[in-house]
Amino acid sequence: MQNMLISSFKKAVTITAIAAIIIFAAVFALGKINLFLLLNNDLGKPADIFFEYWTYMGDGLIFIPVLILFILYRKKFIPLLIAAFIVSTIITHLFKDLIIPNEPRPTRAITDITQIHTVNGVELHTLGSFPSGHTTTAFTIFLLGCLVIDKKWFLPVGFMYALLVGYSRIYLAQHFPTDIAGGMIAAILTLFCSITFQKWWENKK
Repeated sequence: MQNMLISSFKKAVTITAIAAIIIFAAVFALGKINLFLLLNNDLGKPADIFFEYWTYMGDGLIFIPVLILFILYRKKFIPLLIAAFIVSTIITHLFKDLIIPNEPRPTRAITDITQIHTVNGVELHTLGSFPSGHTTTAFTIFLLGCLVIDKKWFLPVGFMYALLVGYSRIYLAQHFPTDIAGGMIAAILTLFCSITFQKWWENKK
């Protein structure tokens, strides 16, 4: 597709896939709960505040300002963005509601909840753990950006943005590391499906 930064996208996919594999390997080596507790450490009040709000950067509503930016600067790729939103939502809910329904989240799966660091004011969910929807959304936006933003800084900055969203879900005791890795893989699948749709749309036109 014209003007798509395939090289940057391939690098982003590779980095994301490697990160997911590292997480799955760490879970295999340490155990799902042990790795969660290791990463869920209390980092202090500033971290509590930061992650409480940063996690919203992976909320589905983040697609609204992204859509506005696409309308202003990347109008021809709006079908790609819309497809990404739809596909990421379908994949996430397919797992949460049908394939692995009622998968317990940390506060439900871990008997001794005193081991878990929580942040006051953050509502804790107990079911629908895999995959992390916030992580899927954040990495979907990161990969989208690598396709359409011709700036070298975007890959490292975008990856850090998405990774911090993923970590926020662990820090806030909403997800296990496996859910974060699952969200990364879901984002990769989302983009490949969305690119196929964009190609079909352009050929149709």
